[in-house]
Amino acid sequence: MATVIERSTQRGLRHPEKQARPDTPAQRKPPWLRVRAPGSAGYNATRQIVKDNGLVTVCEEAACPNIGECWTKSHATMMIMGETCTRACAFCNVATGMPNPLDPTEPARVALAVAAMGLKHVVITSVDRDDLDDGGAAHLAATVAAIRATAPGTTIEILTPDFLRKPVAAAELVIDARPDVFNHNLETVPRLYLSIRPGARYYHSLRLLERVKERAPDLFTKSGLMVGLGETKQEVMQVMDDMRSAGIDFITIGQYLQPTRKHAAIDRFVEPEEFAALETIARAKGFLMVSASPLTRSSHHAGEDFAQLQAARQALRQSIAPSCTTV
Repeated sequence: MATVIERSTQRGLRHPEKQARPDTPAQRKPPWLRVRAPGSAGYNATRQIVKDNGLVTVCEEAACPNIGECWTKSHATMMIMGETCTRACAFCNVATGMPNPLDPTEPARVALAVAAMGLKHVVITSVDRDDLDDGGAAHLAATVAAIRATAPGTTIEILTPDFLRKPVAAAELVIDARPDVFNHNLETVPRLYLSIRPGARYYHSLRLLERVKERAPDLFTKSGLMVGLGETKQEVMQVMDDMRSAGIDFITIGQYLQPTRKHAAIDRFVEPEEFAALETIARAKGFLMVSASPLTRSSHHAGEDFAQLQAARQALRQSIAPSCTTV
C-alpha cells in the first residue's frame, strides 16, 4: 500500500520515513559511472528557464547523473504535480510526504517553458499522487493538451504514475490525451517489489502498459529497469518477456545509484559489457528500441531515441508488408 506522510511530521526532512533505517555501505563508483559536475553556459540557461517558470524537474529532484549533459543541450524533464511524492520507494530521491494542492496554472507554465527551450521532444513526468481521486490523470492530460496548443511541433513523452487503486477511466484519460510515447517504469523484478517499490504492484504496472496498446495501438509504449539491486539475469529476461507480452516497444536498462545511505543498498555495479549483452538479448526478443548502459535513464537522449523508435517501426512495417506482384 502507499505510504503517505503528514506535512506536520516531515520537519523539513526529505525522506522522513527512512530516518530510522541503518546506513547502508557506501561504495566507490567505478570509472564508467563518473561524470563531470554541471556548469556550462547551456546548463545555466536551461536552469534559468526552469527557475523563471517556477517548474520542478526530475533531473534535480531525482539527482540524475546526466543533468549536466542534458541541460547543456536544453533538455530538461519536467516533473509536474509538485515536488513531494506520496510513495516511499527505496530507490528514489524525490521527497516523500503529503503534497500541496495542484496548481491549475502549471500546465500552461510547462508549455511556455517547452516553447522557450525550443524543444523538439519533451518528457513530462510526475510524482505519485495517491491523495487525488484520479491520481492526477486530469492534470497530466491537461499538460499534454497545453503543450500541443503552445508548441505544436514538439513531440511529447509522458512518464506516468501507475494509477493504482484509481478508476480505469483515470488511465484512459491520459491515454486519450494522445502523447507520442506512454512510459511507465516497472523499475525492478517482481521478487524485489516488496523491498524496493512497496507502494506499487508489478502486474498492475504491466497491465497499465498493456491497456495503452489495447486502447491506442499506435502509441509507442516504453518501460525501464534498474539493475544492480540484487536481481538475477534470468529475472531480467523474464521481465523482458513480460514486457513484450504487453506489447511494449522500448525498454531502458540502467544502473541503480544510491541517492543516500538510507536508501536501498547497491548490490553490485554492472559492467558495460553486461549491459551490451542485455541490449542484444532485448533486441532479439523483439523490442523496437533498446537503451542499455550504466548511465541510461528513462529520459536520457529521449529525443534521439524517439526518432530511432519511429524509424524502427517504419522499417518493421516495410519488412512485413506483403509484396505486390503483377501476374
